[in-house]
Amino acid sequence: MRLLIIRHGDPDYGRDSLTEKGWREAALLAERISKLDVAAFYVSPLGRAKDTASLTLKKMNREAVEYEWLQEFPPTIQRPDTVGVRRTIAWDWLPQDWTKEEAYFRRDQWADTEIMQEGDVGEAYRQVIRGFDNVLANHGYIRDGEYYKAERPNRDTIVFFCHFGLECVLLSRLMNVSPMILWHHTCAAPASVTTLITEERRQGKASFRMSAFGDISHFYPEEEEPSLSARFCETFDCARERHD
Repeated sequence: MRLLIIRHGDPDYGRDSLTEKGWREAALLAERISKLDVAAFYVSPLGRAKDTASLTLKKMNREAVEYEWLQEFPPTIQRPDTVGVRRTIAWDWLPQDWTKEEAYFRRDQWADTEIMQEGDVGEAYRQVIRGFDNVLANHGYIRDGEYYKAERPNRDTIVFFCHFGLECVLLSRLMNVSPMILWHHTCAAPASVTTLITEERRQGKASFRMSAFGDISHFYPEEEEPSLSARFCETFDCARERHD
């Protein structure tokens, strides 16, 4: 089975929709995905993901199943540098803060720190992976410890339209790693495609292997530049790029 995890196009967060650039990105994405034989589509309930999906779905005359757990990963925390000032999303930290804690590198401990427990981040994570595993089970792959039992092995393609923070949660489940590593060491541009394919090297035992992360090759024919909303400043002295 093949999983495609797609981040929404360049966002207009104020309207929970897409910018003009985001709509261009979604159109280029639709050209790419519409050429595939897709077994099922799943979409976040948030507008920017639904708008991104809408062009693909219209082009293919298809519908997507909407799941609440596919929304952007929602818990907030008192990040060390913003205590007493504001709460922040749980998955965006300064590197000098999160790397101090060995627990954040461990998949069985990252959600047990005082900060994460105060934000009930672990429970939010478990809700997402329960929903995700249920979808995979419906497509024939049953979670069994650290891998999946291929009860109905297949070559279907299923597509998720969602968000960067949520994408990293899904990947952390498939890779059996702490999501903190993925949140802070990967960058998926808006309207990018991440591809994972099952490997069944022994009958009935499957794992998911990533063959592409954050692919934007569908931008190339029209020379569409990736959005800077995916990342922060490359060097601190660049005033045009985001610092925080």
